[in-house]
This record gives sequence, structure tokens and C-alpha cells, in this order.
Amino acid sequence: MTTSNVDEYVTAELNRLRESIDNIDAAVVHMLAERFKATQQVGHLKAEHHLPPADPAREARQIARLRQLAESARLDPAFAEKLLNFIVAEVIRHHERIAEESAGPDA
Repeated sequence: MTTSNVDEYVTAELNRLRESIDNIDAAVVHMLAERFKATQQVGHLKAEHHLPPADPAREARQIARLRQLAESARLDPAFAEKLLNFIVAEVIRHHERIAEESAGPDA
């Protein structure tokens, strides 16, 4: 069945739901951008004070916290953990780059 054969109500409802999804996707992107602005600042602070890019204890606390939030929101906690791990890996990569750049070419 193609969408041309679908009832007008169904088509309108699909469009409404998809518009909502598009708005949520935009909000997620903007929230991630804000998160990365903050983690960039963390990366610079860590580099200035010669702290390691990764903080496994903090990451473990964040995973536990996010899993609880996911359960409360009726979101699969394993999915939430995978998402956070992906984000944290990118953050660590940024922190490593910041540390390398702040060490300069003679390091």
C-alpha cells in the first residue's frame, strides 16, 4: 500500500507526528552542541592542570545516573548507556586533542 492510498486522516497524523519528531531531533542536536561547549571547557581546564582526558570514576557515575533516568523515562537503559558511551568517547577524543594542542610542538 502506498501513501496515496492512505486515508487523509492517517496522512495528516503521520505528518503531525513526523513534525514533532523533527522538532525533537533539532532540540537534541542543540542540546548536544551545548553539552560539547561545556565539555570543551572541561578539556581546556584539564589540559591546563595536566589532568587525564578520561575520568573513569565520573563516567561510571554518569552511566549509573543515566540508566536510572532512562528507566524513569521508560527508555531502554542499555540504549541510554550506549548513547552516553558514544558521547563520552567523542568527548575524550576532544580532550586528548586539546591536551596535545596545549602541550605545543616541543612536547
